[in-house]
Amino acid sequence: MYSKSKKQFFEWRNFFRSTHRTALAITVAVGMAMFIGSQAIDAGEIDPSKPPIKVGVLHSLSGTMAISEVAIKDVVLMAIDEINAAGGLLGGRKVVPIVEDPASDWPTFAEKAKKLILRDKVCSVFGCWTSASRKAVLPVFEKYDHLLWYPVQYEGNECSKNVIYSGATPNQQTGPAVTWLLKQGKKRFYLLGSDYIFPRTTNMIIKAQLKAEGGVLVAEEYTPLGHMEYATVVNKIKAARPDVIFSSINGDSNVAFFKQLKAAGITARDIPVMSVSIAEEEVRGIGGENVAGHYAVWNYFMSQDNPINKTFVENYQNRFGKKRVTDDPIEAQYI
Repeated sequence: MYSKSKKQFFEWRNFFRSTHRTALAITVAVGMAMFIGSQAIDAGEIDPSKPPIKVGVLHSLSGTMAISEVAIKDVVLMAIDEINAAGGLLGGRKVVPIVEDPASDWPTFAEKAKKLILRDKVCSVFGCWTSASRKAVLPVFEKYDHLLWYPVQYEGNECSKNVIYSGATPNQQTGPAVTWLLKQGKKRFYLLGSDYIFPRTTNMIIKAQLKAEGGVLVAEEYTPLGHMEYATVVNKIKAARPDVIFSSINGDSNVAFFKQLKAAGITARDIPVMSVSIAEEEVRGIGGENVAGHYAVWNYFMSQDNPINKTFVENYQNRFGKKRVTDDPIEAQYI
């Protein structure tokens, strides 16, 4: 189903390795320039006589999704500073970010999107992590014919001319991961996710794939975003004895889940977790000791070894600190 030639689109790594390697990163491209006239960054200086170009930044800085989205906000601001340092866009116009905090609340995402478009007059918005937040703002962007740059993997089944989707779809992320796990002899799957559209739709696809490729569904379970009590779920996992837990838990619930899984004595050697929604940034919050030995699947990892990636990571860490990390959504929003 998934040919080896598609390997360039994804990479899975044992977390123990991916969180203990030297940091490296990705291609520098400027998405804003594509929308604002498809022109390259100027090599001159900002012309203060010209009006600025305003862009919106719509990522959760508080609430359950802040563990993932704050870093994406940071990289957007870094990219804007780099553009301005190089002379701005369109003959020296300065790019000015308008940052809003939708606070991990889907109706607030829609309200803030409308404000950015109508009141702040931004020309483009960079934002959202969950598909629930993207679905909440989509009618706003389509009604006012504005553009959203969406950087995270998603379930597919949506194609809007008002959204640039730079994250992976299931055939580029979860599908190859399932195939790889089956080849490792992991036949019995426990599907665990947050209760919203991305995990449910992705797991529907995974169930069809398991049936086609000889896997077995042991259990399927969902918890609310922001859920913190996983003792009951962990006990169910112990009783079910799956070969692997396939997790699409999002946000800071991952901190509680991995810590409680470890506290219950379940290690990666016993039952590994394959995660599709935590990357290097989330590992910082969860604690490397709590995810060591488990797996993640993404199109990009910080450990990619090439000169462009190395420069990107160096620039990011010079700005935000040597302990900061890059990951797939950060890279996807940056480009």
